[in-house]
Amino acid sequence: MGDIAFTKTFVQHYAFIMKTLKKSHESDTMSNRIVHISVQLFSNEELARQVTEECQLLDIMVTVLLYMMESCLIKSELQDEENSLHVVVNCGEALLKNNTYWPLVSDFINILSHQSVAKKFLEDHGLLVTWMNFVSFFQGMNLNKRELNEHVEFESQTYYAAFAAELEACAQPMWGLLSHCKVRETQEYTRNVVRYCLEALQDWFDAINFVDEPAPNQVTFHLPLHRYFAMFLSKAVKCQELDLDTILPDQEMLMKLMIHPLQIQASLSEIHSNMWVRNGLQIKGQAMTYVQSHFCNSMIDPDIYLLQVCASRLDPDYFISSVFERFKVVDLLTMASQHQNTVLDSEHERSMLEGALTFLVLLLSLRLHLGMTDDEILRAEMVAQLCMNDRTHSSLLDLIPENPNPKSGIIPGSLSFESVLSAVADFKAPVFEPGGSMQQGMYTPKAEVWDKEFDPVMVILRTVYRRDVQSAMDRYTAFLKQSGKFPGNPWPPYKKRTPLHPSYKGLIKLLHCKTLHIVLFTLLYKILMDHQNLSEHVLCMVLYLIELGLENSPEQESDEEESAGGQERCHDSWFPGSNLVSNMRHFINYVRVRVPETAPEVKREPPASTSSDGLASSQSSRRKSLQRENSGTAQVFSLVAERRKKFQEIINRNTSEANQVVRPKTSMKWSAPGATPQLTTAILEVKESILSLLIKLHHKLSGKQNSYYPPWLDDVDVLIHPEIPRYSHGDGMTAVERILLKAAVQSRLNKRIIEEICRKVTPPVPPKKISSAEKKTLDKEERRQKARERQQKLLAEFASRQKSFMETAMDVESPDVDVAMEVATSEQHVSEAIYDCVICGQSGPSTEDRPTGLVVLLQASSVLGQCRNSTEPKRLPTTEEEQIYPWDTCAALHDVRLSTLQRYFKDSSCLQAVSIGWEGGVYVQTCGHTLHIDCHKSYMESLRNDQVLQGFSVDKGEFTCPLCRQFANSVLPCYPGNNVERSVWQSHSNKCMQDLVQEVEDLQEQLGTFPVSISSETNLSKEMESVMKDIKSTTQKKYTDYSKSPGSPDNDFLFMYSVARTNLELELVHRGGNLCSGGASTAGKRSCLNQLFHVLAMHMRLYSIDSAYNPWRKLTQPMQDKNSELVSEELPEVPVLYRDVSSLLLIQILTMPQPLHKEHFTCIVKVLFTLLYTQALAAISVKCGAEDRLAWKEAGALKKNTSSGEKSWEVLLGHVISELSKGKIYEEGDTEELAVVNPDSVERDLQQFCLPFLRITSLLQHHLFGVDLPSCQEEEEFTVLASCLGLLPSFQSAHQFTSASCLDWPVPAFDMISQWCSELASFADRHPDQVKALLIQEPKWDLPRLLQLPENYNTIFQYYHRKTCSVCTKVPKDPAVCLVCGTFVCLKGLCCKQQSYCECVLHSQNCGAGTGIFLLINASVIIIIRGHRFCLWGSVYLDAHGEEDRDLRRGKPLYICKERYKVLEQQWVSHTFDHINKRWGPHYNGL
Repeated sequence: MGDIAFTKTFVQHYAFIMKTLKKSHESDTMSNRIVHISVQLFSNEELARQVTEECQLLDIMVTVLLYMMESCLIKSELQDEENSLHVVVNCGEALLKNNTYWPLVSDFINILSHQSVAKKFLEDHGLLVTWMNFVSFFQGMNLNKRELNEHVEFESQTYYAAFAAELEACAQPMWGLLSHCKVRETQEYTRNVVRYCLEALQDWFDAINFVDEPAPNQVTFHLPLHRYFAMFLSKAVKCQELDLDTILPDQEMLMKLMIHPLQIQASLSEIHSNMWVRNGLQIKGQAMTYVQSHFCNSMIDPDIYLLQVCASRLDPDYFISSVFERFKVVDLLTMASQHQNTVLDSEHERSMLEGALTFLVLLLSLRLHLGMTDDEILRAEMVAQLCMNDRTHSSLLDLIPENPNPKSGIIPGSLSFESVLSAVADFKAPVFEPGGSMQQGMYTPKAEVWDKEFDPVMVILRTVYRRDVQSAMDRYTAFLKQSGKFPGNPWPPYKKRTPLHPSYKGLIKLLHCKTLHIVLFTLLYKILMDHQNLSEHVLCMVLYLIELGLENSPEQESDEEESAGGQERCHDSWFPGSNLVSNMRHFINYVRVRVPETAPEVKREPPASTSSDGLASSQSSRRKSLQRENSGTAQVFSLVAERRKKFQEIINRNTSEANQVVRPKTSMKWSAPGATPQLTTAILEVKESILSLLIKLHHKLSGKQNSYYPPWLDDVDVLIHPEIPRYSHGDGMTAVERILLKAAVQSRLNKRIIEEICRKVTPPVPPKKISSAEKKTLDKEERRQKARERQQKLLAEFASRQKSFMETAMDVESPDVDVAMEVATSEQHVSEAIYDCVICGQSGPSTEDRPTGLVVLLQASSVLGQCRNSTEPKRLPTTEEEQIYPWDTCAALHDVRLSTLQRYFKDSSCLQAVSIGWEGGVYVQTCGHTLHIDCHKSYMESLRNDQVLQGFSVDKGEFTCPLCRQFANSVLPCYPGNNVERSVWQSHSNKCMQDLVQEVEDLQEQLGTFPVSISSETNLSKEMESVMKDIKSTTQKKYTDYSKSPGSPDNDFLFMYSVARTNLELELVHRGGNLCSGGASTAGKRSCLNQLFHVLAMHMRLYSIDSAYNPWRKLTQPMQDKNSELVSEELPEVPVLYRDVSSLLLIQILTMPQPLHKEHFTCIVKVLFTLLYTQALAAISVKCGAEDRLAWKEAGALKKNTSSGEKSWEVLLGHVISELSKGKIYEEGDTEELAVVNPDSVERDLQQFCLPFLRITSLLQHHLFGVDLPSCQEEEEFTVLASCLGLLPSFQSAHQFTSASCLDWPVPAFDMISQWCSELASFADRHPDQVKALLIQEPKWDLPRLLQLPENYNTIFQYYHRKTCSVCTKVPKDPAVCLVCGTFVCLKGLCCKQQSYCECVLHSQNCGAGTGIFLLINASVIIIIRGHRFCLWGSVYLDAHGEEDRDLRRGKPLYICKERYKVLEQQWVSHTFDHINKRWGPHYNGL
């Protein structure tokens, strides 16, 4: 029993707790603690029941709540500001702003969930009175007054507090109570609540001094008493079988009850018509919150239901005229072509009229509380949301109003959320759009839903933004076009409604009352006559209302009785009865209108006997028509006067005093004005009925005379089965046809009259004469319309221009632009390349004085270094056993090789034997646009002065391309001239090899002497220097300094040719690692190698290579003095066989004067190929065992003297083996014997060894000389590239082809090979252990890949989220893991900070040279760090519905989305993070 005792004590201290809460500044933490205690105490039903009985828990709670709120009450200013006695809570108070009341309310809701406790509450009259008293504090809070003059200075944000308070303190307890009123036995509870609710409402009306007119320009969205009343009524009818009339109040009370909810509906329309703009944005916020999914079923739904109840019980004419008066459009509803509206500016008239009609359609169509089952409601809600937009599963859950018990996935009713969803929607798996935008898995409506269930009315009710209605219509239009059901612009379809519950049958009277028919007739007439301020939307709603009336006609009229007594029953000059079906055919001949004297109608004399329509005059209230015989003339009809009269009758019926007391008017402002002097009466000849107007409108809409032909004349079946699919979708004409058909089906008379009208139809008669004033306004309207159309056209044209640019710009794989780059390949004949400057728009060549440059992005990259020697990508470790070691990466192996060489050989020579840049290499890419460098400088200046900066840093030279907005950070100068030597004949030169070799050597001797023009400082050379500085500063120092003596020029030399190597290798990777696909590739468009080469060459030629050490000599002439080397005590040079041939190629090319001749290029390639081939033979000889070596040696020796000995690999291999055997190369333990006996495999190995060099060389040739890359099969890649490079003299057929046939020795092969091998032999004497290790083995590098991720996210989460960091040994708050190398890091962790760099930023520099890809373990998202910026990339893990779960908030199981991961990898490899992801921000080294 300890529990009971504690609970009792807790309850007794409840009041004290409340005081503490009120005082507490830290109310959040305080309230959370209390709720933790109380939730446990009050969730146990037995305990709660006992405490309720013994400690008056309910009394205490309600009293405490009441007392709490009393501290922040203010006088209500609603209605009668001076004399109001009503008090409301002040939403600006901290108590409300901070939700301090929440713990108490939540306890209250909590204990009301117990049947026994709720029963006590609902039976206790005293408690109910107190509770209604509490609710009334919220009635009318946060009053908005429309600002008419100035814009408000200070936008109050109190509305958040007000909506939260009504939802939490009023609505949620209400839903709690309602959940116990589900069965017939609980009728008594409902009666109690309704009774005390009505008492509270009556008190409220008295307190605010309310009679019959709401105060103008005021609205409150908070009417919790009305909503309690409405929801208990709804429950009573739906679940308890109560007779509605036994609990409804009298007519006068109903008239009062409808006023404020109606005021809200009119205000919504005013707010959307921009009549409240001076109140600031917050008023729109309120209008949106009122209908938003979390609030709508406690706010707008009860309000509309209450209005439906009132409408079903009140006089329909009174109700309809109230609506138009509230919406301020009474004055517009006149047959006259001009009118004066005293309460509304004319620019708001149209949208207010649309608002009023739309509201009536909603009121008459919605069945949410009038007969729909919970399952039907759920389905309708879901269809409405899906029609507006495709939705993700979680947003659907969020958008569907909770039937108040929080989402259990099962919404009360038999069907679950999931089963309805699968019935109405199809799942669209997340497709991937290239170019970046991440798609989520979406649900989209099934075709049959569009066809049968799309309900515009429900969509209008549920849209928070007006544009969603348009979006739903656009999607509907697209569906009809696609399915071939309707090609044009459809109108909203008419949807059949669930039958009304019998209790609400009275609602139908609204559709069959004269007032509505007069309004419909008037509007149809005005639309036909093209009066101002009407729109297609108005017509659409008018037709919808007519159709609703035909669908819900009270009783079938009998045609006979009608024709006989028709004249007799016509007491009224407008319509004979109240049934729409018969009123539709009633002809109205003359109407008297009140118009301004200038109006065109005035000019005609009235016939002797007429009366008038004046919807604008309240004086001529309706008189009985004396002339029966002239029943076709309509009398004056005033909506407002009608309503007043009805109201008076009702009040008088209800007042008990004998003398008929008339209550005073509260506000004269709202009565329609008397006849103002400039109004005069005119008589209008109309001679139309609703049917004839509809038929003429059909002609007007179709633009053709006699376009309507009654369909039943051709096919009588139409009348028997009027539900024809061809009428279900279409535009205005279809709607008119559908209505006429329904009218004909319902009455033979109508059918006959329609046929008659069609026989003698004539064009509508426009008003006889147009006065100049009217003409002016018409002209003005027309001019404005034309201007609007012109503007639209211009905008459209502009948009399409931009679109076509974007389309050419957005390449499928990545947003690249292939404009200026075509220069290199297309202009065969032009001597000089022409460039367009995207800033000043001029075209011209690039000159020394005014160079043009390419917009480029320089970035350091370690992507190449991540290649591994295996085809399977590494997996992300998810257990302690799996670890990733970076020993087998390309970068690691290159590093080891360089440092080994540096141990044994001369430093300067080592730095020319390899390439660097596998890690931290500089990649250069361009969008292809060019600009003058001086234009660029001024562009940068303007960016610098522009304070509103995007996510890049101008000081670091960053900018976006002025044309395509691609991110860039430098400009690469274009070398003057054509850059590309194109003379085709040179490819097969007649000079012999020896001459060419000599020419190459002579050219290299001219080192450092530039072509005369550049030797002096020009703008061009300055720019080339500055871009070279940019390139160097792009990467970190540690990636450029490899020499033992710091600052040695050899370093720069190595760095520069390695930049070329990096860019070639990366392009190769982008092409998939080989050149089989030939010329087409996006990599080619992004590449600016040609320009880059010129910049590099200009700088490399500043370094002279001592001719004694020039590698060219070693490759092309036998050396004499072999002993000189042994004498010198310094380290020897790197043997030629240890040098990387691709590096040698770049050194040779870049140190030649530019532009290079094709024949010299080919010569260099041929010479280097001989060296490469020899390296391949050496590598094979080391691999095979001793016996094999002997065998090869002998086989080779036999053929050595044959004519083609120099071109046979067997001979050459034998020679290599015999030469190398002279040293100690093959000696130490041949333990792992790799027998290579099969000659075929030797040939294959040789080709594989040479291919990487051939690929790089072909790419280089492609960029320097514009030679196309042929496409080929993988098997023939070697032969195709060899012939493309000119190594294959005449192309032989493949079967007898050998790689050796490509050799072209400048000096006898055996001498050359012996010389090269002797260098190795002499090295072997000193360091026998290293000889083999340093021989170049071409490993097969796979393309760079990110780590492979596990299928299920939980695997990652479980391992990493508690894992300790290896640096600080703590469990990080935000753990992250690098997806490139698997390193575990602390995101934002201060624990691992080094020199102000947090760990992720640091790691991105060490692992990716500034690019890092991290998976945030606790959020499932990936962030990209690029230099000083970062961005959220998105998630590659999606739930079963194809959605991300950022921050793991929803806690759904997540699975890898392979397509997204592929895209991430693709962006990493292609270096396009900067272009594709848009939202970058600086990270200030804090990640």
